[in-house]
Amino acid sequence: MAELSPPLADAMSQQADPASAPDDPAGRERIRRVIRCVVALMFYQGFTIAILGTGAPWIAKSFGLDQAGIARAFAWVSLSAFGALALARMADRVGRRRVVLWSMAGTPISALGAALATRVGWLIVSSAFLFAFLGATIASAVVMLAEELPVDQRAKGQSYAALAGSMGSGLCILVMPALARTALSWRGLFLLSALGIALWPTMARIVPESRRWERAAAAGVTVRTSFYAVFRAPWRKRAIVLLICSLLGAVSSTGADAWTYFHAVTVVHLSPAATSILILVGGGIGLAGFSLGAWASERFGRVPTVAILGPLGAMGVLWYYWGPPAHFALPALWLGAGFAWRTAMGNGVVVAANSAVTELLPTALRSTVIGWLSITMSLGALASHTTVALLAGPMGGLSVVVGYLALLGLPSAALFAIFIDETRGLTLEAASGEALS
Repeated sequence: MAELSPPLADAMSQQADPASAPDDPAGRERIRRVIRCVVALMFYQGFTIAILGTGAPWIAKSFGLDQAGIARAFAWVSLSAFGALALARMADRVGRRRVVLWSMAGTPISALGAALATRVGWLIVSSAFLFAFLGATIASAVVMLAEELPVDQRAKGQSYAALAGSMGSGLCILVMPALARTALSWRGLFLLSALGIALWPTMARIVPESRRWERAAAAGVTVRTSFYAVFRAPWRKRAIVLLICSLLGAVSSTGADAWTYFHAVTVVHLSPAATSILILVGGGIGLAGFSLGAWASERFGRVPTVAILGPLGAMGVLWYYWGPPAHFALPALWLGAGFAWRTAMGNGVVVAANSAVTELLPTALRSTVIGWLSITMSLGALASHTTVALLAGPMGGLSVVVGYLALLGLPSAALFAIFIDETRGLTLEAASGEALS
C-alpha cells in the first residue's frame, strides 16, 4: 500500500487546518449548519436517484420494453455523467454553493419532464438531465463536508450524508407500491421529486460557501487549474487509479443497484408489497454499514476498509441475484438476507471511498476529480447495462449476468489497496499534497 513519506506527512500535517479545531461557538454552529444542509440535500437526491431503479418494472410496462429494452434505455441515461462533469468542474471554478443551487433548480424541472414523458426517448433525455444535476449536487455536498469538518469527523460526516441518501431511497421504495395501484404509477415518483422546487428558497438562504474554496479563489488558485490538471504531477497516479477503480466498480455495482426491484418482482415473482418490505427491512439492517464504514475508516484506514468490504459486498450480490434456489420455501427471506448483507458492505465502502477521494486532491480539483469519476462511472454503467441487454437472453436472464458483473468489484478493490495512499488522520493539505501545488 502506498504511503506519504513520514517527513512530508509530518511537516504538512502541522499546517493550519481551519476545520480541525472548531473551538468557538460560531465554528461549531457552522459545522452543524453544513451537516444539516448536506443531510437535507442527500435525502432529496437519494429519493430522486432511486426512481428509475424502483420504477423499472412499471416503466418497462408503460413503454412496452422487454428486459433488454429497459437495460438499453438505462444505458443511454448513463451519459448524464458528461453534464455532471461540467457542473462539478464549475463547482471548483465558481463555488460549491452556486452549483448546488443551480442543481436544486434543475433537478425538479427535469423530474417534471420525466413525469410527463409520453415516449421513451423523452424519458431518457429528461432523466439524463436529472442525473447530471444529481451528480453535481452529490459531488458538491461530499466536498463541502470534507472541507468544513474537523479531521477526526470527516469519515463520520460522510456516513451522515450517505445515510441520508439511503433514507431517501428507502422512502422512494416505500411509496412505490401505493403508487403502483394508481394511474400515476412510476410517474408519481417523478412528480414527488418535482415538488423539491419548494426547497430552493430555503436552500438559497442557508447553504454556506466552503471557506477553503473562498480562500483558494481569493488566491487565484481556482482559475489556474483546468479539467485536465488532475492528470498532472503530483496527482496523476492517484487520479488514474481512482478512475480505473470507479470504472470497474460501476460495472460491478450498477446492475446490482438498478435491478434489485426488477429481480424480486419479475424474476422471483414476489409482490410489489413484499418486495418493498424486504428491501426496507434489509436496507434498514444495511444502514449499520455506514457506522461500520466510518468506524473502520478511522480505526484501520480508508484503504483497508474499501479493500475488505468491497469483495464482501460482491458476495452479497451473488447471493441475491443467483438465488433463491428452486423450491426454496421462503424466497423473500433469502433475498432479504442477501440484500441486507450487500447493502451493509456497500454502505461501508461508500463512506470509506468518499472520505478517501475528497482527501486525495487539492481544493481547486476536489470537485473536478469527482466529476471525472462520474464519467468513468457513467461508462461503467453504460457497459453494465449494455452487457445485460446483450447477454440477458443468451445467458438465461439479466439476473445471471448481473451476478457475473459483480465479480469485477474484486480487481477494483485490489487496485485500491495496492496503489491508493492512506489519508487517515491527515489534514486536507497533508493528504492532498496541496502545499506542493
